[in-house]
Amino acid sequence: MAATAAAVGAALGLSLFVIPASADSETRQIVGVGSGITQDVLNGLGNAIPDPNGTPDNQLIQSYNATGGTPVTCRGGGTIQRPNGSSAGLHALRVDLYNPVVDCVDFARSSRGPDDVSTTLLTWIPFAREAVTTTVRSGSPLNDGVGFTTAELRAVYTCTKTTHNGVVLKPLLPVPYSETRTFFLGKIGVQEAQVGTCVNGTVPESDGTVLTDIGHVAPYSIAHYIAQTSGVVIDRHGVAVLTRVDGIAPRVAPAGKLNPAFPYSRDVYNVVPTAKVDGLAPDDADLKKAFVGSSSDVCLQAAIIENYGFGTSCGSVTLRGHFPPEADS
Repeated sequence: MAATAAAVGAALGLSLFVIPASADSETRQIVGVGSGITQDVLNGLGNAIPDPNGTPDNQLIQSYNATGGTPVTCRGGGTIQRPNGSSAGLHALRVDLYNPVVDCVDFARSSRGPDDVSTTLLTWIPFAREAVTTTVRSGSPLNDGVGFTTAELRAVYTCTKTTHNGVVLKPLLPVPYSETRTFFLGKIGVQEAQVGTCVNGTVPESDGTVLTDIGHVAPYSIAHYIAQTSGVVIDRHGVAVLTRVDGIAPRVAPAGKLNPAFPYSRDVYNVVPTAKVDGLAPDDADLKKAFVGSSSDVCLQAAIIENYGFGTSCGSVTLRGHFPPEADS
């Protein structure tokens, strides 16, 4: 059976399994990889949720950052290159499904939903809600308290609008197919081929230190901004300030939490094999306890989720589908 699974994996191009010299080792019961958008909040949740039987570790969830210097050592003894982003995490989960010998990934962190909902292979379980807005320098004339409309942002990023408030615009984007870039462009209605030549599309995601000119404008994860400015994670916001979009503020007073009415928002997910949580034997009790339902371990940690800048949307198992191997983040 293992040989058959491996053959299926090879036929599908599932070439994630490698054997480098050194790696990080898995030490907890449930292991996740993938999205950089949710890596920090999953680290926080992993540190807060105990393993009920204390085996193989006192904590239940282990979640690897999207970037790092080493691969990941799997329970099966091999290693995988560290998955960077939603698509890479989903791909790693596919590898585990089609080649159980790898035995490495139990869930994928994803900021995207399924591409194909005609099948039920995987279940996308929301655990939080995040949003993306634009940032400008605090001392720039672009920081006018009004922000931009969606139509204006579409014109800015296709380079048909080159000035705003008397300032020459110098729009920025993260690298192609990064999670924030893909989501933001989708919300403003710009395809990759339509991004204008005036755009610098090579900057890091959600890093305000790249805003070095009064004309700079860049998309930014509101959750990351809140977590950075509250000291929960490394603060990279610099002098960046969040802008309104279509007149709607990204945060609400008095606590400065994510505004649930903000237009550029989405659920973020922990994706698991449907067969392990669908109520039919053999289910994975640890996965279900961690993620399924409003009383799951993760959903009961709403304070931690909000502390990392996210809104709450948690526990549903109704979104099921599949992820083609060619898809991008």
